[in-house]
Amino acid sequence: MKLVIHVLIVAVALLVSAYIIPGIEVTSVYIAIIAALILGLLNLVIRPVLFVLTLPLTIVTFGLFALVLNALIFWFAASFIEGFTVTGFIPALLGSIVVSVASALASKE
Repeated sequence: MKLVIHVLIVAVALLVSAYIIPGIEVTSVYIAIIAALILGLLNLVIRPVLFVLTLPLTIVTFGLFALVLNALIFWFAASFIEGFTVTGFIPALLGSIVVSVASALASKE
């Protein structure tokens, strides 16, 4: 049940980020739920590998490169889903921050 609620919170965060940030478009709630699932899958599989590969750069930038990784994964997820578009890096960065904050709040017990 917690997983379903977490996915729904991330989907709502995607819809909010599409409403607030120009450059992010989500066509429907169904697409937002699919995008939340894809983002979760990418964060589960690809993010740890990229984080380990870019660890020296992350250390040199005092952890700020982790934001870049989140934005790239967010942008990459948009390339898979018809109806979820991100037009550039800055909207991807801002959208990933909104989704990350909402995900962290959803994970907090």
